[in-house]
Amino acid sequence: MIVSKEKYKLDFKRALETFTKKLQQYVSTETGEWSVKGFIDVYKNIYTISSDTKIISKILEIHIFPQIVQFTEQIGYNIILAAQQNYYPDMTFVSKQDERIKFAVDLKTTYRKENGIASFTLGSHGRYFKERNKQKNIQFPYNCYLGHYCLGIIYTRADSDVSETEIYNVRELQKEYETSIRKEGEREITIVNNLKSITSVIRDFDFFVAEKWKIASDRQGSGNTANIGCSLNLEDLKNENGIFSKLGEKWFDEYWMNFGSATMLKNGKTIKITKLKDFLEFKGRMDLLDKIIKKY
Repeated sequence: MIVSKEKYKLDFKRALETFTKKLQQYVSTETGEWSVKGFIDVYKNIYTISSDTKIISKILEIHIFPQIVQFTEQIGYNIILAAQQNYYPDMTFVSKQDERIKFAVDLKTTYRKENGIASFTLGSHGRYFKERNKQKNIQFPYNCYLGHYCLGIIYTRADSDVSETEIYNVRELQKEYETSIRKEGEREITIVNNLKSITSVIRDFDFFVAEKWKIASDRQGSGNTANIGCSLNLEDLKNENGIFSKLGEKWFDEYWMNFGSATMLKNGKTIKITKLKDFLEFKGRMDLLDKIIKKY
């Protein structure tokens, strides 16, 4: 299997990239809006979705999951979801022909910012990342995976004047003899002719597939938690043009295994190493500094 590792990785990534190209049409209307408009109750009232990123991420995940299941069948894999909320990865793909062939895939969603930079985290650099033969907060030991991938979804938020608390009743959902029904004390309901009349909370999707180490930053992504950061524009994400991309996965692994624990003497003071440039200097590899892809 060692000889074929790169081929397995190449085939899997190509299949995943082909799959993601179909997702944009699946989640969008012809005008680019999200085809999900809200939640529906038994009275056929539509409740609009909050723009909270956690809520949107979860609904997007639910929305595309049937397509993911179909995809795994088509390529001859089984899918295992994270056993617990804080487990890595979101999805484990296991070959039906050889259970030793496993791929980790995390689903990442974020919205476009004014500066064009998408920011999210790429999993922990803590215990399971360092102790790669152990199974702590990870579905299978880290070393069991042939590759670690990010399936990313980037979207644009709707204009700020779009209400998150609207209730709609849609005429096209009603039969001729039905009328709008509301309970006593219920908020005002807006009547619209069809579902497309409701403005979606997000729009203009972009999907990408990237190997985790190729888009990683050399900085943590969420304050004091041990998460690997990522801050890139869309083109760099699609082209896997992160700070480690020319150095290689070995340097990504070694850097993040030692992040914040290795120390060096700099300007007469002992500091913790939290920058890739310092780490290469610490390792005596100043010859590799020109391979650092400088980012934002």
